[in-house]
Amino acid sequence: MSRKIRTRFAPSPTGPLHMGGVRTALYCYLFAKKNNGDFILRVEDTDQNRFVKGAEEYIIETLQWCGIQPNEGLSYGGDFGPYRQSERKDIYAKYAMDLLEKGDAYYAFDTPEELSVWRDNMKGQGNPSPKYDPITRQYLKNSLHLSEDEVSRRLKAGEPWVIRYKMPRNEEVKFEDEIRGIVSFQTNQLDDKVLLKSDGMPTYHLANVVDDHLMEITHVIRGEEWLPSTPLHVLLYRSFAWEMPSFAHLPLILKPDGKGKLSKRDGDRLGFPVFPLNWKDPSSGEASIGYKERGFLPDAFINMLAFLGWNPGTEQELFSLDKLIQTFSIERVGKSGARFDFEKTKWFNQQYIKNKSNEELVQLTAALFEKEGYQADQNTLLNICELVKERATFLHEIPSLAYYFFQEVKEYDEKNLRKKWKNENSDAFKQLLSSLSDLEDFKSEAIEKLVKDFMEKFSLGFGQVLPILRISITGTMQGPPIFAVMQVLGKTNCLDRLQKGVTLAKELQA
Repeated sequence: MSRKIRTRFAPSPTGPLHMGGVRTALYCYLFAKKNNGDFILRVEDTDQNRFVKGAEEYIIETLQWCGIQPNEGLSYGGDFGPYRQSERKDIYAKYAMDLLEKGDAYYAFDTPEELSVWRDNMKGQGNPSPKYDPITRQYLKNSLHLSEDEVSRRLKAGEPWVIRYKMPRNEEVKFEDEIRGIVSFQTNQLDDKVLLKSDGMPTYHLANVVDDHLMEITHVIRGEEWLPSTPLHVLLYRSFAWEMPSFAHLPLILKPDGKGKLSKRDGDRLGFPVFPLNWKDPSSGEASIGYKERGFLPDAFINMLAFLGWNPGTEQELFSLDKLIQTFSIERVGKSGARFDFEKTKWFNQQYIKNKSNEELVQLTAALFEKEGYQADQNTLLNICELVKERATFLHEIPSLAYYFFQEVKEYDEKNLRKKWKNENSDAFKQLLSSLSDLEDFKSEAIEKLVKDFMEKFSLGFGQVLPILRISITGTMQGPPIFAVMQVLGKTNCLDRLQKGVTLAKELQA
């Protein structure tokens, strides 16, 4: 019987979650759900020196906003906890001792200062990248070359130590990556990585292998920056005689020009977010705006992220989270880096705003309307959202686009008003105002019929009438269907604005 599919997202709480991290979480989640499996949230906080206050909460809030719901993990509970690595020190120590007993690991007593001097000496001898490896370790202070008594004495004396993996010589480590196919490394090119420090804290290498095994993770989906570490992880699985999970290393998210990995600095320079939510650095106080606060919908953000490295093999671009679950496959994730395109990201948001129901948009923008001091009944807001959502890229633009429903026109497109107005049509427009005033059923269909009848009566074309109407009522040539706008504004507002617009047009001709 095959094992139940289990994936994990295991970020480090060293700062805000980058959109690349969210994409990793998304792919892990989609793969698990597609295969009726479980998605686990685990926090890898072994590097306590880089721990940032608030980062864990940020990770959880981000996943909640995105709709990526773990089956178990940090803040969710489960049968495989604790899900914070700093709370699992005793577990890692046990397995580190097991490696020592097997002869696959050893104690090293070299201090950081001694290693620094050693590296400088090696560089001076023509080795630009010295490694602690099967060749150099024989000249360094470790239990492979010190006597048992000496090792015991150093341990009892409380000397600082680390446990390193004993990398074998002259071996080829091969594994199959779900995205990249067969990948191989020569052990002679690898070093003896630290697995455990004397304070009991493991490094990523030991902790993630032990946790993935104990938490029954079947598929490790992570960024390609971890690909060079995978041979060590393969060897650790071999040392423990454990079944190895499947690996899939995701391509990088690249800068818009395709030259290098996307960073916060790129976002700051080019004017787009790289974090899903607002973040304020607790040390520097530096604030960074998030996609949520910029006016992006979570569905649009997720849809965009899914396409940064994956494609469905069709022309379809808009996928709900449920549809992504149905469609996603690791096989369609590319090897090459995915170039980030902020214009395309905005397009996704436009589409999702446009496709939202008016009821949903009223809920999403209620606070934004209130902030502007705009008040209206529910039905009016529904009508306004219907009219302006086609032109909105961000949620916060909806009240801005709708300002003329709540206050007088701020400024007129005087250039086009002057161009479109003809003084000889003054009497005709006077008649139009009178007819509109007499119109009892002030609905868009009735207004449109009246205006068309008026144009026919006075032999006027759309270009002679509609621009005057639109500029008078909204101030601009652009916008939603003008008759629908007039219905929402009501007769009194429309007559007042049209009178002011005609008066201004005449003055501009003087």
